[in-house]
Amino acid sequence: MSISRNYVKIREEIPKDVTIVLSVKTRTVEQIEEAVDAGVTDIGQNYVQEAGQMYSALQKKAAKVRWHMIGHLQTNKINKALRIFDVIQTVDSLEKAAAIDKRVEKARKKIVSVYVEINIGSEFSKAGIKPAEHEPFEEYIEKLIRDVSELEHIRLEGLMTMGPRFGDPEEVRPYFKRTRRIFERIKGLDLPNVDMKYLSMGMTNSYGVAIEEGSNMVRIGTAIFGKRG
Repeated sequence: MSISRNYVKIREEIPKDVTIVLSVKTRTVEQIEEAVDAGVTDIGQNYVQEAGQMYSALQKKAAKVRWHMIGHLQTNKINKALRIFDVIQTVDSLEKAAAIDKRVEKARKKIVSVYVEINIGSEFSKAGIKPAEHEPFEEYIEKLIRDVSELEHIRLEGLMTMGPRFGDPEEVRPYFKRTRRIFERIKGLDLPNVDMKYLSMGMTNSYGVAIEEGSNMVRIGTAIFGKRG
């Protein structure tokens, strides 16, 4: 099945209010063009340099979609990232948020949307804030959000998590449940510069369970593009 058909099929199967962020790491410009032509509205990239190359190659089509940073963002790459990305989903500390905030004005942007990345499974090999390192975790996240809300040039709009990768997606359900509870807790605080609109969780193997547990943004690559060669 073609990329465009895969996308249309998934788009028809999931609720309309769930945003599909197309994960394009290592994909070709031709593949991304086909997906954009099929109706993709949001693109996610893990690497700043690769995103820049893709953005340039896509030319006018690049401006038709929203660009999401979904990989770990190094501080020395923030300036370049702000030229490309509309959303940075991987803020994992107050220091990182402050570094972004400081550079937004220099990039001649008024404001940038960010999400806080939670490593809900406390996996050593993954980025994001780990519950095992910050207990009581819900209180830690609330304090972080309150501190981030005081920054002038960023707007906190969601939480992002990957969740552990299991063969059976049902096994990740408890992790998604906990992330949803944290999301709702933050949403209820009614803080300035915080508009918790997006719960970004679920990928190719787990997006169905993630949506059942409240996700309204999924990051899908393989199910649309097929396995990498």
